[in-house]
Amino acid sequence: MDFLSQLEQEYVSKTPGSRELWPRARKVFPSGVTHDSRIFAPYPLCVDRASGSHKWDVDHNEYIDYYGGHGALLLGHCHPVVVEAVSEQASKGTQFGSSNELELQWAEQIVKMVPSAEKLRFTSSGTEASQLAFRISRAATGKTKILRFAANFHGWHDQVAWAATTHLDGSIPAGITDQTLENVAICPPNDAETLKTILQNNDDIAAAILEPTGGTFGAVPTSGEFLQTVRNLTAQHGVVLIFDEVVTGFRVAPGGAQEHYGVTPDLSLLAKIMAGGYPGGAVVGRADLLDVMNTSSDPEWTRKNRVSHYGTFNANPFSASAGLATLQLIESENMTGRANVAAEQLRDALTDIVRAAGLNWVVYGEFSGGDVTATAICEHKVTSTGGNVGGGCNVRCSHCDSFS
Repeated sequence: MDFLSQLEQEYVSKTPGSRELWPRARKVFPSGVTHDSRIFAPYPLCVDRASGSHKWDVDHNEYIDYYGGHGALLLGHCHPVVVEAVSEQASKGTQFGSSNELELQWAEQIVKMVPSAEKLRFTSSGTEASQLAFRISRAATGKTKILRFAANFHGWHDQVAWAATTHLDGSIPAGITDQTLENVAICPPNDAETLKTILQNNDDIAAAILEPTGGTFGAVPTSGEFLQTVRNLTAQHGVVLIFDEVVTGFRVAPGGAQEHYGVTPDLSLLAKIMAGGYPGGAVVGRADLLDVMNTSSDPEWTRKNRVSHYGTFNANPFSASAGLATLQLIESENMTGRANVAAEQLRDALTDIVRAAGLNWVVYGEFSGGDVTATAICEHKVTSTGGNVGGGCNVRCSHCDSFS
């Protein structure tokens, strides 16, 4: 029996409860899961509870959790300060349907910490923030196209759900129209010359968006130098620069990757850590851009020019209480620095294990993330296949695989 077969057999023997729940899940969920990254052979693990850096499945097996709630839990599961904040809020109300001071305190904390944040609008997820940022950019510039970088992930709505973790060859995923693709330009990652060409040949690009540490939190790494090049080129061409800091926000540094690299975008997307492990996202950035959401005393101007935005659970009190408590801890107790140090120690230890075993694997990453790949990193600093320790994705080098 080979190693993988033995590993699967051991998994099956220890997880009968998860196996028993699997047929029920397949009856009600497509693919048997509620998130594509939870697809797992021979069946997904079913978790019962979690605390700190550990979680336990329905069979009472204990695991060290390197997944971190899809990157939302910088403080770990059930941090006592966050639990206390949410518990206190539960007795006051979970959905006011009205403005409240808590959402204002949350917003003020974000503006205090994030360099690009002059104003913001809350959403319920990172994907919603991505949608809203595109709409704001188009309304503010009068242009229509969005420029993206291959292998960078920005959610699952139509304009970003391809050439990210799947369909890197530029083909169209099921359910997305040709018309959608016509308004999106794709640039290979880290390719300044192609970026220059795209911007020179397209005067209808409203915004350019990328993950500031590289595609899928550094699985396809980039550099501060490239970020500055993107900043300079977008400013030169009147293109709104959007940093997707859904993962990197408050994780790379308390003010996100933009603080670490010293490059300030026009708009930023936030979610995950921002809401303390609860549902929540935001578009933050320049006041003049966010002000396209303002109302006017002129009803006709408002009808033609204003970007409207709704969302029942925007800045809901649970997310606001958890998010505010989390961000205050990050600001005051160097939680980000501690996580970065711990991740570096983990990457070093994994590298020692890989070398001792004589495996052709590479462990790489920065900040509090890490990736393991079974093939060497190519000359373009991109892995041909990669598995993100904190996210689980596969990427291909756009240069070596001739993406166009």
